[in-house]
Formats: sequence, structure tokens, C-alpha cells
Amino acid sequence: MKMDALVVIPARISSTRLPGKVLADISGKPLIVRAYECAMSSHVGDVIVACDDLKVKDAIEGIGGTAVLTNPDLPSGTDRVFEAWQKFDSEKRYEYIINVQGDLPFVDSVFVQEAAEVVRKSSYDISTLATPIKDESYQCSSTVKPIISFTDSDSKSGKVLYFSRSAIPYGGPYYNHVGIYCFRAESLTRFVNLPQSTLEKSEKLEQLRALENGMSIGITVIDKDSPISIDTYEDLEKARAYAQKKEV
Repeated sequence: MKMDALVVIPARISSTRLPGKVLADISGKPLIVRAYECAMSSHVGDVIVACDDLKVKDAIEGIGGTAVLTNPDLPSGTDRVFEAWQKFDSEKRYEYIINVQGDLPFVDSVFVQEAAEVVRKSSYDISTLATPIKDESYQCSSTVKPIISFTDSDSKSGKVLYFSRSAIPYGGPYYNHVGIYCFRAESLTRFVNLPQSTLEKSEKLEQLRALENGMSIGITVIDKDSPISIDTYEDLEKARAYAQKKEV
């Protein structure tokens, strides 16, 4: 395991659409515990949870994990990641900070590994991931589409030009953005100190702040299904059904 990376999982207890979702039970385990175990299985570095509630902290520490309490009034998950990193890493040991969302209970370790490798092997400020869209979900505003300028011949890796909730580029191909980010330590520090940008407010997509301020984002397309993300009660029921099927 390389020790130059820190995986931080932001976990906010008061979700708007599904309050308390990070502690929701999925086949015997809280959602946040499943997310933590997936991040650990990637073996890209140390893993901590950035939380704003003692119940979440207790759940993680109860399985031998590490959780850091953060200000509940922080405006975003990235701000929570930054604060937890600052508290945990006073000696500034880590070169890369990987944000893995706390609502991804079954994320394949390859997603986390690839996000780390993109930045390690390039000059990008940030890296992220996408999966091919093979159905009509590109029409949904909840599906965030990255616009990619591919830099390799097999159309798997490239540079992000834009992110949108609209169905772009015209005519496709369409990709679904997977919300895992690997930041260089200095890039994360710069990002959280930038003001919200115009396009960020318009699309309600935080990552556009980086692009509008000239930061580069590398991306890899992984030919797998996008990991299950829990935003609604319906998502939670799908995750529970998936867990039961997986563990039979």
C-alpha cells in the first residue's frame, strides 16, 4: 500500500432528501460502514470518515475505523474533507487527498484506485471518473455528464472540459460522472479557498468551480456500471435488495 494518499469519506447526518441516510441499515450494516469498508478494500492509503455527528463517529470507531468530527455548518462535502484532513494530518504527510462519497455503499475498489493513479501519473490538479451511459438516463438532470477531450486512442482517459446536467454533447456519446475525486494536497487547499463560481451556481455542480478557475481535471472512463448512490428512499431499497442478493 502506498502511504502518500489519504481517503476521506464525508458523511453528513442531515441529508435533505433522506435524513440520517449515512446510518441507514443495509443488510445489517450502516451505509457509512459499508462505504468505509469499500474504501479500505481499495488499499490506496489511509482511510478516515469526516462526520458531523457523534453517532456516525461511534459507528466507524465501533469497527476499529477512524472518524474526525467536523463543523456541521460547512457548505459542502469537499469542505468537510478539507477540514478533516487538516485535523488528522497535522504533519502534512499526504500528497493526495481522495474524496469518496459516504453514500456509495458498494463502490468497486477499482474506482478509487484509478482516481489515485490518474493524478499520480499526470500533471492534473484533480482526477475523477465516469462510466458509459447505455440507456436513456442521459436525459435526466440528476445524471451529471462530463464533457471529455480524450487524450488516448481508445477513448478511456482524457481531460474534462465541462460538467452538465443537460444532455451534452449533442448526439453523444454520453458518460455518467462518478463522484470520486483525487486532489493533489495543494489543489484541494486552493479549491476550498476559491469563491463559488457562476457556472457552479447555475448547474449546482461544485466541480465547475475548479474548471472556471483554470484548474485541470483528468478523467478515466471505467467500463462498469456506476456504483449505487443513495439519495432517496427508493435508492436505499435498491441497495438493500442488492446487498441481500450479493450476500446470499
